Amino acid sequence: MRMLSWIVMLGVAFFMINRYKYRILNVLLAVGVIRKVVVSITMRLPYLREKILPEILGRTAI
Repeated sequence: MRMLSWIVMLGVAFFMINRYKYRILNVLLAVGVIRKVVVSITMRLPYLREKILPEILGRTAI
């Protein structure tokens, strides 16, 4: 019974996070410190830095 309740709770949590993922993301990124950490982590990823960032800024990729 306890295992079934955990599975149901995880399912409901997954559903709620999936349904409101963009609202949750906007609330988290509204905090300046969290936004700076997220940007610094994503800028360490070579693919984002080399391919996606030039497209966002309107430059050609190297």
